[in-house]
Amino acid sequence: MTYTPPKLLTFEQFITEYGDNPRYELIDGELRDMEPTGPHEAVSGSIAGKIYAEIFRSNLNWLIPKNCLIKPLASEATALRPDVIVLDQAELKTEPLWQKEPIICNGRTIKLIAEVVSTNWQDDYARKVEEYAFLEIPEYWIVDFRGLGGKQFIGNPKQPTFTVCQLINGAYQQQQYRSQDTITSHLLANLQLKLDDIMPH
Repeated sequence: MTYTPPKLLTFEQFITEYGDNPRYELIDGELRDMEPTGPHEAVSGSIAGKIYAEIFRSNLNWLIPKNCLIKPLASEATALRPDVIVLDQAELKTEPLWQKEPIICNGRTIKLIAEVVSTNWQDDYARKVEEYAFLEIPEYWIVDFRGLGGKQFIGNPKQPTFTVCQLINGAYQQQQYRSQDTITSHLLANLQLKLDDIMPH
């Protein structure tokens, strides 16, 4: 039996075929199905709501688009689709593609990303940690509400875990929180949030 490698896509092919489909993102030319379930989307929506409330309360010039892709300028065949992305409105004028499509190329436009972990947890805990640090995104949240991640990432026994990655000197320092812990965000210092607050019912 011969192994047939997956057909690799360019960024342009991905945008043409899958740009409007929230199920998919592109990593190094490979199509990834993010397999969003109802509970996954509920958690994403809860996180976005909590962040938006804090944006309004703190009168920050930030927004959370409904759909958004990240095309890292250094990568030709990658299009990341975060579950929640917080953008600095003042930086949008420097984005080369934004006026035509919801695509972000510059890391400095992005204040925060939250990824809700699904079955492809390796991307969230490994690949995206590197990618988002390289883009110099100040804060990255990994919301593993089902405790799917590998034991080397969330410990043993595996349990629901909320990881806050804060960028310090070009690398993420990670802090983990469990169900009743109060989550600390350096970006949103007044945020009142626990993992239990956003768990699906």
